[in-house]
Amino acid sequence: MKETVDQSLREMRETYASGRTRSVKWRKAQLGAIIEMVKDNEEKMCDVLFQDLGKHSTEAFRDELGFVMRSATTALNCLDKWVVPKKSNLPLLFYPATGKVISEPYGTVLVLSSWNFPISLSLDPMIGAISAGNTVLLKASELSPNASALLAKLIPSYLDTKAIKVIEGGPDVATILLQHQWDKIFFTGSPKIGKIIMAAAAEHLTPVTLELGGKCPTIIDHHSVSKDMKSVVKRISGGKWGSCSGQACISVDYVLVEQSFASTLIDMFKPVIRSFFGENPKESGCLARIVTKKHFQRLSRLLNDPRVKASIVYGGSMDEEKLYVEPTILLDPPLDSEIMNEEIFGPILPIITLRDIQESIGFIKSKPKPLAIYAFTKDENLKTRILLETSSGSVTFNDLMIQYMCDALPFGGVGQSGIGRYHGKYSFECFSHEKAVMEGSLAMDLEARYPPWNNFKLNFIRLAFREAYFKLLLLMLGITKGVRK
Repeated sequence: MKETVDQSLREMRETYASGRTRSVKWRKAQLGAIIEMVKDNEEKMCDVLFQDLGKHSTEAFRDELGFVMRSATTALNCLDKWVVPKKSNLPLLFYPATGKVISEPYGTVLVLSSWNFPISLSLDPMIGAISAGNTVLLKASELSPNASALLAKLIPSYLDTKAIKVIEGGPDVATILLQHQWDKIFFTGSPKIGKIIMAAAAEHLTPVTLELGGKCPTIIDHHSVSKDMKSVVKRISGGKWGSCSGQACISVDYVLVEQSFASTLIDMFKPVIRSFFGENPKESGCLARIVTKKHFQRLSRLLNDPRVKASIVYGGSMDEEKLYVEPTILLDPPLDSEIMNEEIFGPILPIITLRDIQESIGFIKSKPKPLAIYAFTKDENLKTRILLETSSGSVTFNDLMIQYMCDALPFGGVGQSGIGRYHGKYSFECFSHEKAVMEGSLAMDLEARYPPWNNFKLNFIRLAFREAYFKLLLLMLGITKGVRK
């Protein structure tokens, strides 16, 4: 495998050095090929997503295939604007010099994707890397083997094999990849593995983007949204259980609500869950399964904590053979329990009660910074407090997970929930180095003097003289607005 990695890396570096990937025409051709690849193989992709995760074809298209096609189409349509150098308005002090910022590709980048959305979390970062003009090596997750194998087969058939490569394998392959020097590393996964990635990147001072996770809270201010509680419950149910069965970094991890409303909220959840997944969710065909036995056993351990088990108010059944965990609701599990101190990543929803919903701010601040905060409220004061007093990758009011689908907004974490951002133009920027370019003038120079540090003095004198001259000229003309004082 080491020889394969060495050869692939060498070939990609040679391709990048040739300048081929810097061509906008080449970038557009690859983006178009990604769209064509997804369209041509929609059924195959849905099949492997069902095999690996039990995803229904509707869920697969919504969260993965459709998302990738929209992302690639956005990049294809906007690339001409993204690559244009950005002019800088320099202070008058530097006249007649001009300045601009050029987006240049990093070079050869490594993308390490996750298993829960194996198509979109592989191809979406790749879209950003290609848009920026990089060569890319993708290692898809071994925990979704069918999706990984399909990507390894399809990508070479549609994209430039000299510039874009796929390598399959587990942690041993990832270790080999991280021993090499890359120009950029993009990783999606857990904070635990993110630390390993960052440590390896530090050996070569390689820039990284880490898309991690965390315990994303949802605040329900039932006082201000009382008339809309049916919609609130439906959106939370869809966001928690309808997207990879809660195995998503932006999924609701727990709900914060006032104690007086908790029993009513639970009673509202029960019929909605049944309407979504039927009386027997295990046989519904529209609830994704747990990815592996190891992940199932982790969830089983969390639920079988006697104190946590006593807090189950809905669901709780499990089937290890089918890797099935029933949509489950907990009421006030112990705050020092494992389930309340690590990301759940499964179909289990704790409801934490507070005396006053305003206490939710302090509760969230006592935890590591989450990837997202969700709040159902029409109280402008509470919204302001959430924005000013908490820190998170994103905040979404009165909806769930839609921020991830919006290319116009950056997506990423802060602190333990991640480093960096992407989506839309932010993906282009994620894989680009913004290079400052300044072009001066040889006019109005002064004679140099010894010792050499006097040359620096002369430069400052020249600049100061130039600024004073133009200020005087503008004053004489009666044009003073906008002149720096």
